[in-house]
Amino acid sequence: MFALCLIAAGDARAEDGYPTAARVDYVLGCMAANGQSQEAMRKCSCSVDEIAARFPYDKYVAVETARVMQDAPGERASLVRGAAWIKDLQEEFRQIQVAADLKCF
Repeated sequence: MFALCLIAAGDARAEDGYPTAARVDYVLGCMAANGQSQEAMRKCSCSVDEIAARFPYDKYVAVETARVMQDAPGERASLVRGAAWIKDLQEEFRQIQVAADLKCF
């Protein structure tokens, strides 16, 4: 029964649509950049909450997918690097992330 609860918890989503796993992934990456402390965890958690309140999850997935694709070698990755709509989406995310960090850090 406990294992079933863990499986169900892994797919949990907040009202804003961000699954728990996406939030944890963001916080872990943020902590890697800002320190592995309790304070950094609180600040990074605040940051992802602010982002989730202003940036829909489907757009977040697109930004993360583009980031991974841009780092990949090859012709397909170059198509992603040159797409204007991706650059616009990344800029929108960056501005929201900066605002969230200013509020939380």
